Amino acid sequence: MHMTYPLLIDGGLSNVLEAQGCDLHHPLWTARLLDDNPEAIVQAHLRYLDAGARCLITSSYQASIPGFVALGYDREAAEAMLLQTVVLAEQAIERFRDGVTAAPSPLIAASIGPYGAYLADGSEYRGDYDVPRERLLDFHRERMQILDRTRADLFACETIPSVMEAGVLADLLHYTQKPAWISFSCRDEQHLNDGTPIKEAASMLAMHSNIFAIGVNCTAPSHISGLIQAIKPVIGAKKIVVYPNSGETYHTESKTWMGIADPDAFLAMAKEWYALGADILGGCCRIGPRHIQSVQKTVFPR
Repeated sequence: MHMTYPLLIDGGLSNVLEAQGCDLHHPLWTARLLDDNPEAIVQAHLRYLDAGARCLITSSYQASIPGFVALGYDREAAEAMLLQTVVLAEQAIERFRDGVTAAPSPLIAASIGPYGAYLADGSEYRGDYDVPRERLLDFHRERMQILDRTRADLFACETIPSVMEAGVLADLLHYTQKPAWISFSCRDEQHLNDGTPIKEAASMLAMHSNIFAIGVNCTAPSHISGLIQAIKPVIGAKKIVVYPNSGETYHTESKTWMGIADPDAFLAMAKEWYALGADILGGCCRIGPRHIQSVQKTVFPR
């Protein structure tokens, strides 16, 4: 895996798909398009590559074998759709490069969303699953083993709301070929969504041989600077990854966002995050190609 820092990753997938007219009001969220409209996912990836992103996160965040099976797919079809999340990112990169081989190819991060994403009830923002550790191990092991066989470069274990789930993922990552980053979802400048101090959670991962970066995503931008400062002293040589959401509020009942995303404000904060030590930068929910392009031009000039 050829990775140079700083690395600019993409933004939210769902907002770009919705802008393309896709209806995501579905238990599988963006993953429903793996069956209905895979070309829309390729087009969304392409928009981020055109904006300057050099790492794509796959559409597997809410894709899982149990999730597909619960909706009537057989296991073979479910596994094929999970594998397709990487293929679609590969197709976008192939179209983007269009025969150009001078620059390193953009990377692919296979998304490993939290157990709460499978539940589709907003619990990934709380971490209160109330399930035994073994249930989380079984859930994540299956998906990671399948995606570990793909040509993705790394795992993006993202929006992790609890220290227990982070520990489960860390255990499983001892047995994968691909390296990973783990990024937490946080309630404020110091704590994961389950209330654990992020300093404690990051320390737990600091010596892991297959985790190369630790950070935060799907968290309000106003919290990111404090979280970087909390993480940096305890992670040693690990890289810091941050890709916050827009700071808007998501209402699970109506499945809508309230508020306005401001690309200029996001850019100003991204400059600060980079100055504080962020090595990998991008965006999550409601952060789109305009945000990524402005960061690329200002923070990551070519």
